[in-house]
Amino acid sequence: MNSAHRYPGCDIATLDVSVIIVSYNTCALTLDCLRSIHAQPRDLDFEVFVVDNASADGSAAAIAAEFSQVRLIANTDNRGFAAANNQALRLARGRYVLLLNPDTLVLENCIANTVRYADQHADVAVVGCRVLEAPGRVQYTCFAFPRPFHLLLTAIGLHHLFPRSHFWSAEELRGWQRDTEREVDVVSGMFMLVRRTAIDEVGLLDEDYFVYAEEADWCYRFWKHGWRCVFAPVGEIIHRDGGNKSTDQVSVRMFVQFRKSLLLFHRKHLGWLAWATAKVIIICGLLPRFLIWRLGGWFGRPTAARKSQGAAAALKYLLLGIAPTS
Repeated sequence: MNSAHRYPGCDIATLDVSVIIVSYNTCALTLDCLRSIHAQPRDLDFEVFVVDNASADGSAAAIAAEFSQVRLIANTDNRGFAAANNQALRLARGRYVLLLNPDTLVLENCIANTVRYADQHADVAVVGCRVLEAPGRVQYTCFAFPRPFHLLLTAIGLHHLFPRSHFWSAEELRGWQRDTEREVDVVSGMFMLVRRTAIDEVGLLDEDYFVYAEEADWCYRFWKHGWRCVFAPVGEIIHRDGGNKSTDQVSVRMFVQFRKSLLLFHRKHLGWLAWATAKVIIICGLLPRFLIWRLGGWFGRPTAARKSQGAAAALKYLLLGIAPTS
């Protein structure tokens, strides 16, 4: 096992669940998320970690003031999603760890029901739950492993033309309404219950990913070791996906980072030919979009202008290897 992935946690799991939240300038959302967790029926013994990636909005102080029982790790710089989660994973005492986005609200019995499901399925490493965008409106979570074919479908836009097709929307699994249990390639990182013994075998999140695709990488490694990843609609959370969520706050850098992480996954797991093919597909898909967004920006459309800036930065990185610094 790669030494970067070793899991030197506690030798004995003394709790049912270790909940881990990584925050970055999401103070109000994080506090609401913590309130929803602590309002859960106490069917389980659990601990909660918040790893704050050097927020400038007073997140660390506000969390410490309201939730003294939370194990707060206040970083002095933004270490990214994978590295921040790993900080808490190394200290976690739970039989399971739950990676949870700060912009979520955990609904009644969700954590306990998901743990109960995992306890009944010993071959499952990762369990995802049902996610709502708003009460009664389901969000499409879980997806297939990134592959050049899926990138091609996205570049052409066929997943938008045939949103309910099992074939043309294969990566996002859009033909499925998230109302049935199903084995999946990747459980979305916004709610990801992971078995401790599986982590002992496979290792921590790969810190080569700053953000995006780290859960795909982790699930791929679980799959390679014979574990299953499953979506089970035994509980629900609300994903508020607010305008101030952390990945939207530096949109140009995140626009580039998303594509950088996809290419990293292809290189690590699918080989150099898949990486090169993926890179060509991403570039060819971005070029016409950049021109359309740039035109929209000229006509005074601010959303199009922001997207054109992100596309320009991504193309600069993909073609010249120059990543944005701000």
